[in-house]
Parts: sequence; structure tokens; C-alpha cells
Amino acid sequence: MSDGNIVILGGGMAGFGAANQLFEMGIKPRMFEQRARPGGLTSSFDHGDGFIFDEGVHISFSKSERVKDIFSQSVGGDVNIGRVYCNNYWRGHWIKHPAQVNLHGLPVDLVVDCISDFVRAQAKEPQPVDNYHDWLIATYGPTFAETFPMVYTRKYHTTDASNMTTDWLGPRLYRPELGEVLHGALEHEPLDVFYVDEFRYPSHGGFEAFMRSMISKADVYCSHRVTSIDPLRRQISFADGSSTEYGSLISSLPLPILAKLVRGAPADVLDAANRLACSQCVVVNIGLNRPINSRAQWSYFYDEDIPFARVSYRNALSPYSTPPGCGALQAEIYFSEKYRPFRGAPEEQIDPAIDALIRCGIVADRSEIIHRSATWLPYANVIFDHERKPALETVQAFVADVGIASCGRFGQWGYIWTDAALLSGEQAARRIVKARAA
Repeated sequence: MSDGNIVILGGGMAGFGAANQLFEMGIKPRMFEQRARPGGLTSSFDHGDGFIFDEGVHISFSKSERVKDIFSQSVGGDVNIGRVYCNNYWRGHWIKHPAQVNLHGLPVDLVVDCISDFVRAQAKEPQPVDNYHDWLIATYGPTFAETFPMVYTRKYHTTDASNMTTDWLGPRLYRPELGEVLHGALEHEPLDVFYVDEFRYPSHGGFEAFMRSMISKADVYCSHRVTSIDPLRRQISFADGSSTEYGSLISSLPLPILAKLVRGAPADVLDAANRLACSQCVVVNIGLNRPINSRAQWSYFYDEDIPFARVSYRNALSPYSTPPGCGALQAEIYFSEKYRPFRGAPEEQIDPAIDALIRCGIVADRSEIIHRSATWLPYANVIFDHERKPALETVQAFVADVGIASCGRFGQWGYIWTDAALLSGEQAARRIVKARAA
């Protein structure tokens, strides 16, 4: 099988999506990965003590039958499938997600103010919406907006809602009818309106196992960090002094990195690349000497004095991700170079996270903890601030002009999950094959 002189940069889900598609077309591409092993953001790690943690939190909600089939084949059908249930924590109260239709159990005055504001907001004539802050106020009214999503925005996106656009929303924030709000205030969890219903997760091996069948679809060269791309000579240089030529190039590298690697990139492109913002994340991994009996797969946290924005529960995804009789969780603490710079070691976030977990009642005391570690993610989520769209258009146009097919969350600089990342890699592969045939 020929490699078609096609090179893929980045050995994550998008890169292997491209490799998988090319392989089906009779092409086995060369892939270059900076790390010592493939996996990218979908990597999973066995710490040798029976605890398996993902690099970040990954769960498949895909509705694509193709993606489901690829993932299932990768693990020989050994998939844990369940109904999604997640909840919210606010000042000692636990309520089902989404909070806007699950106000039951919160302080009465807060519930009354949320509903009153919601009614007034729905009665107003529609006004121009210039940012996410305006959208939240117009949709839910100020009390709910300022108590829940605006706080979460600062914790998760590291910036204020007024600094964000609305083109990332899609179905992510449910817009209820008044009757739904009232039912959720008067009854305990009467509605299922979350935009995801079914989740899939490998029974064994962590989320990375979903990529298992695709790794053989490329000739993978690890420990190859790209230092420059010459689009005229069609040559890629690496930190170890080696280089390779290509006929066609697919990249899942983050756009700000990719633009700076291309020789001759103009100043306006480099400036635009610098204006693309993303969050960074310290993921605190905690293992306990007892199971965590949580119905939820993950929880959102709205108190600003709690450092993490979200916690996922390993046992709720797969009972085989921990030693027998044990439990584990991953807490996400967000930063960004542009808005909330992180300075220090990831391990410094472990103790503050444990303090908050104890305060929330998730961990009883430190004597339960038998594993503690932290993972640093320099690229976590794209921040949809007001500079993103014009900067992205500039960078994407340049990358396309030099003949690079970019894919993946940070190659497209979008709010996409792992299934969409895989499919974006496949789309990039089809684009270059079509261009070569033209």
C-alpha cells in the first residue's frame, strides 16, 4: 500500500480520522507526532496502581453511526453505554442539569427571583444581542444568568460573558418554556431536556482505546517535533535535525502553532494567530479507597471560591478504570494565557482541589485518598471572544493558500468534540484526495 506522499501532522483523534479515511482509499500516510506515543488530547494513562485517567475529560455522545462503528471496532465491542445524567453544585445544593429547569430545592427567594426575571425577560420585545452576556439576560433574566451561567463562564472560559460571542452555543444552553421552568421549580427532576442522552465509553483502557483500531492505518513516527514547514519546497523539518518531503499535508496542530511554523508567514497572519485564544487546564486526578457512588457522570460547580469548574467520575464511565473497590474522579481547573495566566506547577492545584472536594462532600477526608496527580493541558477549549472570528478567517485563509488541510478542534479552532474531530480529519483527507485528482 502506497503512502501517496501524504503526511499528517498530529497523532490525535483528528489525525487518525484522516489516516483512517485515507487507508480506506488505499493510502497509508506517514504521520508525525511530537510526543513519545500517539494519542494527543485523547490519550489515557495507566499510573501503575490500577487507576486509569484520561488526559482531560472525554466521553462520546456521537450520533454518527460511522463513528460509533469505528469506536466499537477499536475495542472489540467492549463499550460501556449508558444514559447521561449530570448535575450542578451551588452553595451546598445539588440539582440536576440543566439548572434552568431544575430549580427545585434551591432557596425559595432565589427560585422566585429567577422565575420572575424569566417571565419579564420573555415579555420584552427582542433586542439586538451583541454578546453572550446580552443573550443570557434576554433568555433567562438577570438573576439566573448572573447566578449560574455567567459565573461558570468566568470559571470555564476564563473571561466574562460580555467578551464572548454567541456563535458557539448551538444546543448547549437549553431555552425553556415557562411551563418547564415552573415544573422544574415545583417538582424534583421532572424533565429530561439535556442535549445529550446516550454516552459511550470503553470498558477497558480509558478513552484512548477508541483509537486503537486506527493506529495501524498510518506509519507513525513519534518524538518528531516540527520546527518549520516550507510550503514551496514541500518540506518539513524536525527538532532532531531530520526532515521529510510531502506531496500533500494534513495538520491537526493548533492553528497558532501551525501559522508560526510556515516559512514566510506574513506579519498580519502571525498577528492574527496570536489573537486566537484558548483555555488551558490543570486536571487534578484523585483516587479513593472506596467507590464513588455517583449517578452523575460529571458535575458542574458554580461557586467562584471552588477552583474547579467541572468534575467527572471515573466509575460512572467504566467500573474498570479503577482498582476493585475503589473510586476516582477528575477535577478541571481552567486558565488561559490571554485572560487568566497560569504560573506554577500543576501539582500545586491538587491540595486546593482536595479542600474543595471535601467541602462539597465528594471526598470525606484525606485519609481516603490513595492516588493524587495532576495533568497540564496547554490547549483545552477554544475561547469564542470577539477577536476569534476575524483572526480565524485570516489564519485559515493563509493555511489553505499554502496547501495545508487543517482539521481537529484546534486545527479548525472550533467547539467540537472527539467524534467531530475524527470526522473533520476524514473530511480533510477527502479534500486533499479530491484536489490531487483535479
